[in-house]
Amino acid sequence: MTMPFYVAPEQVMKDRADYARKGIARGRSLAAVLYDQGILICAENPSSTLRKISEIYDRIAFAGVGKYNEFDQLRIAGVRAADLKGYAYSREDVDARSLANQYAQILGQIFTHEMKPMEVEILVAEVGAEPGEDQLFHILYDGTVMDEENVTVLGGEADAIAARLQETWRAGLPLDEAVRVTVQALAGPERGIGPSELEAAVLSRTNGRRAFRRIDDEELSSYLGEQAPPS
Repeated sequence: MTMPFYVAPEQVMKDRADYARKGIARGRSLAAVLYDQGILICAENPSSTLRKISEIYDRIAFAGVGKYNEFDQLRIAGVRAADLKGYAYSREDVDARSLANQYAQILGQIFTHEMKPMEVEILVAEVGAEPGEDQLFHILYDGTVMDEENVTVLGGEADAIAARLQETWRAGLPLDEAVRVTVQALAGPERGIGPSELEAAVLSRTNGRRAFRRIDDEELSSYLGEQAPPS
């Protein structure tokens, strides 16, 4: 009788974490920053059909990097959970913190018990009635939740992009300047990113109950000082 092959639990967890990080790093980055009227989320995404940024509920947005099919499953689960809670209780009871905790439980369970972890990082953002009430929750592939302040970056070269953003971001930026600062940080000093390669959306306090709004290429072009391509 042959003995089963033994691998230390610490090594299993390390291998899973390395696997997930490598998969996420191959994707393009996404950044979220606070601006004077809410939260801006901007991602490098040349696809016109696959969305990294979506609305979950009235004042809550979801964004993901990594494997699209995996984080889109999480987005759908979040929409269903938010709709169910809002219907059973009230719309005001749906908040980003509880959704982030649910996502953390799902990702942590998969990371610990499944053979392959999810190759994703996700963001749950909620705009408050006042600037100090805005929330950014960054959830990692292993279920770790980080309650971010002002700026957060997911995927790709996250550390370098976050460092560039921290140097140029300041509180109270208007939307146009927030877009320029975020796109410059995503691009870095050696290249540029055009509107057609970007996906951007805001959660704005001025939009009423449905705070989520996408920013189209024409609006992005005006913020970036570029001429929009003919449609």
